[in-house]
Amino acid sequence: MKLENTITAENINRNLLNVNYAVRGPILDRAMQLERELEKGIEKPFDRVVRANIGDCHALGQPPITFIRQVVALAACPELASSPDIPADVKERVREILGDCTRGSVGAYSPSLGLRVVRDRVASYIRARDGGVPASPDDVVLGAGASDVIKTVLTLFAGDQGGKPPAVMIPIPQYPLFSGTLAELGITMAEYYLDEEHEWALSRFELERSWREASEQCAVRALVVINPGNPTGQVLSRENMEEIIKFAYERGLFLLADEVYQENIVSKPFYSFKRVMHEMGAPYNRMELASFVTCSKGWAAECGLRSGYVELVRLQARVRAALQAARGVMQCPTVLGQCVLDCVMKPPAPGEPSYPQFAAEVSEVQRTLRERTADAYHTFNQIPGYSCNPIDGSMFAFPRVEIPERAQQAARELNMAPDDFYCLRLLEETGVCVVPGSGFGQRPGTFHFRTTILHTRDEFRHMLLSFARFHRAFLQQYGDERAMTVDM
Repeated sequence: MKLENTITAENINRNLLNVNYAVRGPILDRAMQLERELEKGIEKPFDRVVRANIGDCHALGQPPITFIRQVVALAACPELASSPDIPADVKERVREILGDCTRGSVGAYSPSLGLRVVRDRVASYIRARDGGVPASPDDVVLGAGASDVIKTVLTLFAGDQGGKPPAVMIPIPQYPLFSGTLAELGITMAEYYLDEEHEWALSRFELERSWREASEQCAVRALVVINPGNPTGQVLSRENMEEIIKFAYERGLFLLADEVYQENIVSKPFYSFKRVMHEMGAPYNRMELASFVTCSKGWAAECGLRSGYVELVRLQARVRAALQAARGVMQCPTVLGQCVLDCVMKPPAPGEPSYPQFAAEVSEVQRTLRERTADAYHTFNQIPGYSCNPIDGSMFAFPRVEIPERAQQAARELNMAPDDFYCLRLLEETGVCVVPGSGFGQRPGTFHFRTTILHTRDEFRHMLLSFARFHRAFLQQYGDERAMTVDM
């Protein structure tokens, strides 16, 4: 009897066939293949591959924060407490955390929503951040990164409503976690465009257009806002946020605020959606809200330890119970990740032994971020055919690229999107791996790519020079008369 596959592309969960995640897409696959070819001595027009496709700060050279690593190490191996090299405040912090762990071990399951001591710390952090706006640990759910809790919350909206399939409004450009998760859950994406001509602002008119068009076929349930933006890096003004909140209230939408880059802002004040809702007063301060934060970004940048939280306010009791039951099925987020979150929510304070080193390390992270955002903005706006809005926050640039018609035709002949074609050529000729703008969404007829900007100084300079030289050659090849020397 011939053995046949029991699961095939024809009988698999159809939603999974619609999931795309461009950050780890085919261009990265080719980059990894090029790395292997270089290792074998195969000659290329470059000597190394530069991965700029993902915001993994430690992989790009950012050193970890010593206080975090000491807490994690001591929590995992309490025997280290006898070492004179471990500061007293680290030992005290670990005593607090292990005191809330079953039998004092991070190897034991925590409660499904996370350790109470860490959730208390999250609530205190939120109150301090928002100028005293009340926050309760009972509204906090810890997760294995923001991606984990974002999927949990989006799952609440799956299922038809009044005979219509569900839809969730997401920005374009957007972080493909949202499009991929919605596809997996079978929820329609109602796309609204950010206004590139006005520094990626969000207009009430565009929200209304998106809602109206989606409502013809779907029940629109929720609105996702990414602030600071990913991949765009903009920070919304308070006035813009108030417009968004009023729209969500009037349309009866649940608001999901992806605020994971709030510690990466370099040039503007940050206001959380929770604080703005509260200060707007009734009826807006009675709206439901999910706000997401992660330890993979900001000054901690502990991507691999997977830690984050969602604050869920004003949920109906039965909805909260259902969500908690769903989290219980997953047992709990990694307890070492919860240790990281505890450190981020309450870092060393002035006067504590770890503070001088902590302050110096964080200051260097922030200095590097300010320097890189300024360099990226300046350089991209100096390259003919490139333009880039100011980068207020996050760790990416999302420049717009004009691709000549001849190049677009060459892409069509290869059955490729023009920006895919451009980014693949960039990789093959310079070794720099970025993500095409189509992976995040963009207005028809415009082309972009997203690049991380937190490489070491020399690597970052190499990247910027590679962009300029490649684009000049690209324009020359495809007949654009603006090809010229770029002032770097």
